[in-house]
Amino acid sequence: MIDTREIGPGYRQQFSNGGQIAHADMPKDKGGEGEGFRPHELLEAALATCMSMTVRMAAEKYGIALAHVAVRVTLDRSVADDFAFDYQLTLPNELTAEQRARLERAAAQCPVSKTLAAAPRVRQAK
Repeated sequence: MIDTREIGPGYRQQFSNGGQIAHADMPKDKGGEGEGFRPHELLEAALATCMSMTVRMAAEKYGIALAHVAVRVTLDRSVADDFAFDYQLTLPNELTAEQRARLERAAAQCPVSKTLAAAPRVRQAK
C-alpha cells in the first residue's frame, strides 16, 4: 500500500509505504518544480526494478553466477490507447546462450509485468 500527500508548491507529492519515503512531481514545463519522479516514471521504475530483482532471483535459483544486471524501461505513449513498455535487459557477456535465455524469460515474467499485462482496473476503495 502506498499513501501520498501533497507537499507543494505546485504538484509536489510525498509518498510512503509506511517505511520508505520518496517524492513525485511534474516537470517545470507542466507546472511542477521538477523535484521528484513523474508519475509515469514511477510506472517505469516499478517494472524495471521488478525485472531486475526477478532476474537476480532466477540466477540464484539456477546457480547462475551473475556479476550484474541492468534494466532500462521506457513507456511509449506515442499511439493513443495503445501504449507499451519497452525494455532493455543488460546481462554479462560471459553467460551461455542457455543461461541468457533463462534469465530473459524470467525478466519477461516478473510479477509487475504480469500485473500490467492483465490490464487491471482502477477503482475507488469503499
